[in-house]
Amino acid sequence: MKRHSLLSLALATVICASTSAAFAAGKQDPNANETKAHRDARMHWWREARFGMFIHWGLYAVPAGTYEGKRTGSIGEWIMHDLKIPVADYAKLQKQFNPVQFNADEWVSIAKAAGMKYIVMTAKHHEGFAMFHTKVDDFNIYDGTPFKRDPIAEMAASCKKQGIKFGVYYSQAQDWHHEGGGAYGGHWDKAQDGDLHQYVQKVAAPQVNELISKYKPAVLWWDTQVDMSPEDIKALTAAFSKDPGLIANNRLGNGVPGDTETPEQYIPPKGYPGKDWETCMTINDTWGYKSFDKNFKPTSVLLRNLIDIASKGGNYLLNVGPEPTGLIPGPEVDRLKEVGQWLKANGSSIYATSSSPYQHLSFDGRATVKGNSLFLNVFQFPETGLVLKGLQTPVLSAKAVATGQKLTVKKADDGSLIIQIPNKIDPISTAIELKLAGAPVVSEPEYVLAPLDNGNLQLNASDAKTEGDTIQVEGENVGFWTNAKDSVGWKFSIPDKSAGKYSVKLRYSCPPEAEGSTFVLEVDGMPTEKTGTITKTKGWSNYTTVPLPGTITLGSGTHTLKVKVLSKPGYAVMNLRSITLTPIKE
Repeated sequence: MKRHSLLSLALATVICASTSAAFAAGKQDPNANETKAHRDARMHWWREARFGMFIHWGLYAVPAGTYEGKRTGSIGEWIMHDLKIPVADYAKLQKQFNPVQFNADEWVSIAKAAGMKYIVMTAKHHEGFAMFHTKVDDFNIYDGTPFKRDPIAEMAASCKKQGIKFGVYYSQAQDWHHEGGGAYGGHWDKAQDGDLHQYVQKVAAPQVNELISKYKPAVLWWDTQVDMSPEDIKALTAAFSKDPGLIANNRLGNGVPGDTETPEQYIPPKGYPGKDWETCMTINDTWGYKSFDKNFKPTSVLLRNLIDIASKGGNYLLNVGPEPTGLIPGPEVDRLKEVGQWLKANGSSIYATSSSPYQHLSFDGRATVKGNSLFLNVFQFPETGLVLKGLQTPVLSAKAVATGQKLTVKKADDGSLIIQIPNKIDPISTAIELKLAGAPVVSEPEYVLAPLDNGNLQLNASDAKTEGDTIQVEGENVGFWTNAKDSVGWKFSIPDKSAGKYSVKLRYSCPPEAEGSTFVLEVDGMPTEKTGTITKTKGWSNYTTVPLPGTITLGSGTHTLKVKVLSKPGYAVMNLRSITLTPIKE
């Protein structure tokens, strides 16, 4: 997976020199001419699954984050890159890789008990080491280790036996072992030098053909987009014709949009309306095993992530990083078991559901839809009772999903629904099903932000509305801001008592190679005197808070504030996390 932010990897100088300029989008897309009916049929199982297991397992599990006494400060599977381990030295780790405790049936059973419907396993990561018996060369687990087994084959067979879909991850361009493979930031060993085109034709494309032909995966998960020639992309996707049902993600690039968007380590606040998408995320802080990473997310966080993702129409691909022995770490197994117990009782509120008809609920929770049922997952019940606003479709019945308890629903004078609180409250999330007279119809007023108790207006990325071709909300940031014509804005109200002057602070990040963009704040369509220049931070994940000189005056009523770009000398404007407006007391 990617150590760096999605934006920096996607848009920084490409990993290695491309063999040709980028070509017209769509020309190399193997599914460019498929009908909507075919796509819907192909994506049907995936859209219903909602929950899958990602497995990052490779040679990097052997050092487990430490090489020659030095710990990596980053994720485990990037240790070869981050500690600049020579190709020949890293390859010697093969002799230490003998995961005799690996049991494919056990791994698949863990996923199944967790309520997961599919598995995606690394067949080859950026280190270039194949976790299957490839005929391309002997840098693979079967030929190069004492283990002499094929984990991909065993996992594919076990998934078929246990009724779970199986997919493979394949790093198609970034490869630190083979000549010509890409490396973020450049090669550090002459053994890596070579031609990317030759690498694709001799290594990557033949291995992809092997994976599709021999193991018949339901999913092919590309990683690390790099400009390639049309011939390269044609070679990489040549085997797609062997399986018309194959699902591939969006990380091949080069005119191939893929089937799924892949936000990494974050949940997009509004999902990707009209698109199939999947958040991939770690249970702790690493993808590949790191012996000293004990920062495991609580079960409550994992479950609420799943519920949040389902409410936005996406899938949750949750990663495990097995040990070099072949065991999945105990704390990860424990959490997955607990997630599975909740799903066993409440899974109908997650599986085969579609996104919430609400932009904002009046309580702490999420909503999903399945046919004529509206599911509410309540994280915390309000002391004043559970109130649902804006639902126009009549409610026929209500029940607590886990217990089956029938719940009363009363209509208040303003049309809001007052729903009985179940007798048994789940400390993580209580699922309630409302059976309706038809598909849920919601009338919801436009969301308008209001000042906080301290008088500040907090304009966070998660509440922003973006306009443009590339800009989007990604977790806590407004990012992918590569087009100077794109903008971001918020709508808010100012009470009579709060009218007056406000100071402005921006919180953003911007690495040195992207600095220098200038911008102006617009209020209600008119430019203000609030302008600024984006200065550099240490990277996309390093944020700074910058006050803008002067003040802006806001009268009582509803306003719209937008950030518009005046100039963009770099490849992106910034990652904008928030704008804070603070009233000036006079």
